[in-house]
Amino acid sequence: REKPAVLSGINIYFCASLQGGVNDEITLTAYIIIALLEIPLPVTHSVVRNALFCLETAAGEKENHVYTKALMAYAFALAGKEEKRKALLGSLEKEAVKKDGSVHWQRPGKEPEVDLPYYRYRAPSAEVEMTAYVLLAYLTTRPAPSQEELSFASLIAKWISGQQNPSGGFSSTQ
Repeated sequence: REKPAVLSGINIYFCASLQGGVNDEITLTAYIIIALLEIPLPVTHSVVRNALFCLETAAGEKENHVYTKALMAYAFALAGKEEKRKALLGSLEKEAVKKDGSVHWQRPGKEPEVDLPYYRYRAPSAEVEMTAYVLLAYLTTRPAPSQEELSFASLIAKWISGQQNPSGGFSSTQ
């Protein structure tokens, strides 16, 4: 179901079901900033500048959902806010699931994976999406990512590629 959002005279419509299980203003702001910066709208544009200020204020809050942190990290990477990007990535790394030589993120309170013979578990689409946003945050930096960041990013990419179905797609179009 589409909901309208208005930012300084710009009407933006978004599908509420594509919010990764998080429904708050900070997450929505991060989505919108990412979209605007990918257009690309300059960081100096008043809408972008004001929204980044809101994200910077919210970034320090301890109760931010891991999905929201992933979005904010990518938004700050696109905006060239290296300190904020690195701080969020550091926080996210502490919450990472490191297993079988790969790294990913999952929603808090999630049921543990069930190991069944002849069945390969695939993560829900929101977890693939938030892990992909973290990967983008690692790779979107100027100057280029460090060797350490690239090594960690390769562990994330390994997990994401393991989530593909036999046709090469993922669990949803998200």
